Amino acid sequence: QIITRIRRMESGNCSTLSQFFLLGITNNPQTKVVLFPAFLVVYLIILLANLGMIILIRVDSQLHTPMYIFLSHLSFSDLCYSTAVGPKMLVDLLAKKKSIPFLGCALQFFIFCTFTDAECMLLAVMAFDRYKAISRPLSYALDMSSRVRSQLLAGVYLVGLADALIHTTLTFRLCFCGSKEINHFFCDVPPLLLLSCSDTQVNELVIFTIFGFIELTTICGVLVSYGYIISSVLKIRSAEGRLKAFSTCASHLTVVVIFQGTMLFMYFRPSSAYSLDQDKMSSLFYTLVIPMLNPLIYSLRNKDVKVSIKKLKNKILF
Repeated sequence: QIITRIRRMESGNCSTLSQFFLLGITNNPQTKVVLFPAFLVVYLIILLANLGMIILIRVDSQLHTPMYIFLSHLSFSDLCYSTAVGPKMLVDLLAKKKSIPFLGCALQFFIFCTFTDAECMLLAVMAFDRYKAISRPLSYALDMSSRVRSQLLAGVYLVGLADALIHTTLTFRLCFCGSKEINHFFCDVPPLLLLSCSDTQVNELVIFTIFGFIELTTICGVLVSYGYIISSVLKIRSAEGRLKAFSTCASHLTVVVIFQGTMLFMYFRPSSAYSLDQDKMSSLFYTLVIPMLNPLIYSLRNKDVKVSIKKLKNKILF
């Protein structure tokens, strides 16, 4: 791999790039005709569902609780990282030249990385909130006060910004010579590293170390929180009480399994199993499908949200 990069450096000059070209999902015109309306509908659902969730939580005072405040930030993260990727992907499905400026590519990745990391951390924070609510209900209001919530949210976004800044700086300082074509539908690190004629060992190590640490801590945080939750729920004598306690966690657990399962598959599979086409399909899932599913899962499985939707609909109608 190093010899290949040396040859590429010898065959081309390491000049400053003004733009990249995204190869996109497919080059088949017939497939593009089918994919464009499908992805347009998906992105519109993402916009409406996540914006609707944020507005609903903001206008309904009964939803001004820690769980729903964190949920509004989850919707905000979904909205941000899907918008960083979705509109450009839709335009490229119709465009002949799928170019993206060098700085635009860096900005797209920075936003995407910031809010995917924030979502990882938010899911762990939401598990911690459920632990406090179920295992320590008497001190819940004090434990999850507005000050504590603000500190947790500040930590979530600071970690996301710091990680994105590190990866963006390390990736876009590399030397890109030869091909400018990114075999992907957005600027992600793995296909960019394949284009570079610099030594990318440091980048690969940093990705594995930092992202691995974030994944490990968030998954461990979720598992520990749910360990305490299960222990507390099993102490509840009535079956109805146990069912009610578990039902408050069902939506969160569903989102955690879908999101973290996809992330683990994307970044921690063996290199022998890596495929760019498979990578594109997995990226489509967590950039468009997951942001669409999250608000739907919470709204369909949550009684409070359904009641608030009915109240808001009645206010609008009457």
